[in-house]
Amino acid sequence: MKKLISIFFFYCIAVVAGVSQNTLNSDSLNKCKARTSPEWIISGVIYQINLRAFTPEGTLKAAMKRLPKIAELGATIVYLCPVFVSDDDMDQTFWSPRQKASGMNNPRNPYRTKDYYHVDTEYGSDSDLKEFIAESHRLGLRVMLDLAYIWCGPKAVFLKDHPDFIVRDKDGNPARGNSYSFCAINFSNPELREFFWQNMEYWVKEFNVDGYRCDSSDGAPIDFWETARERLELLRPDIAMLAEGYQKENQIKAFDISYPKSWTDAIFRVILKKDTVAILRKSWEKEAKLLPGVRHIRLNDSHDIAYGYRAGTQRVEKKFGAQGVKATLVMNFTVGGVPFLYNGQEAADTAHHSIFGRMPINWPNENTPEGKSRFAFCQKLCELHNTEYLLSQGYTEWIGNDRDDAVLSYLRTLGGEEILTVMNLTKTHVEVRLTGLGHVENKNFKPLLNEGVKCKTQNKFELQPYGFWVGKLKSKR
Repeated sequence: MKKLISIFFFYCIAVVAGVSQNTLNSDSLNKCKARTSPEWIISGVIYQINLRAFTPEGTLKAAMKRLPKIAELGATIVYLCPVFVSDDDMDQTFWSPRQKASGMNNPRNPYRTKDYYHVDTEYGSDSDLKEFIAESHRLGLRVMLDLAYIWCGPKAVFLKDHPDFIVRDKDGNPARGNSYSFCAINFSNPELREFFWQNMEYWVKEFNVDGYRCDSSDGAPIDFWETARERLELLRPDIAMLAEGYQKENQIKAFDISYPKSWTDAIFRVILKKDTVAILRKSWEKEAKLLPGVRHIRLNDSHDIAYGYRAGTQRVEKKFGAQGVKATLVMNFTVGGVPFLYNGQEAADTAHHSIFGRMPINWPNENTPEGKSRFAFCQKLCELHNTEYLLSQGYTEWIGNDRDDAVLSYLRTLGGEEILTVMNLTKTHVEVRLTGLGHVENKNFKPLLNEGVKCKTQNKFELQPYGFWVGKLKSKR
């Protein structure tokens, strides 16, 4: 069985590397740049909803009641964790290690799908999803659904008529894909590909979905996603796709934005004192070299991160502290990319979450002074991102400083306009002088956001622990 699985994943890797006639060779790839993408995804702010955490009820109807608060916050895109029917097989052979370790004994993992054409009754009905999307659109919010196409559950309904839709061992048993132990999807089967393409088209045609977040997208051949994009654009020219993947090829044709794993990892390493802030700049520069114009989401929390307490860790709110969370949010909203908020961050939520069972956000905290302050802060960040086009459309220029062990400094620039960010990502008081781009000290910047920072001159700052300063170049007129 291991040999068969290896063959399957070698096939996927080979297609990505260029065996497929639709994939560019390495020379051509080096001459490419990121695709032109819809404005709403490039300039948007993503808000992730994990339905099992988002409300005590855990349903689409309950979630819909909170949509006005998301719109009031200033987020523009709602990304829903998978809402499709989850596999209910109790055989733990096909459960992921995290699913078992959760201790909830729940077979219904949202990322282990049974039926791709219906909403799981745990969350409501198909009509509830249609109503949720319609209400989101009424409030000016786009909606992205989460697709887990790389694997499925052993009781997936399509296996009755299409047993060859998954990889099987020599005895005909389902081969378990990756480390999650789910059934590995057989992308070498043209009928399987057609099934998924039609499934993506269905949710656009019948439910008016705006786009997709594609789970572990690198596990499928890139030409599968490229064809999907071509077909979806015939239905909705402004469709958007987010890859939970890291391949250089992703944003040439198929995807608009990707996950920056190294960036999020770097945030944790810095805040937990395992590395200096220099690793963040290195991570950003490494990502930027992947492809000209490449775009990434920027996050410090998600359903995967919130789950981590089961391994003896804490929620980000506890791990980073309130000021650490705020500083990293400012960074993610100003460094370039698409900012990403995980549900409950705007209420400074510390409740344990899990995708494996109902563990809701502590929403009463939003009515406390701490919660109200955090909402106003996130609202301000969204407002800045939505009104200051440099933050989404500009270019990042890193500014050197004499405390690059503790302080990040960078510009967002475009058309002669500039926004400068300076922040201390340590728990110690820091005085810093900007170096490198010498023109900074000769210009005046109007503060847009300031917490715990004293600007002595245009290139000298005094920063309290986790202090941050964001300023916009004043007009010469």
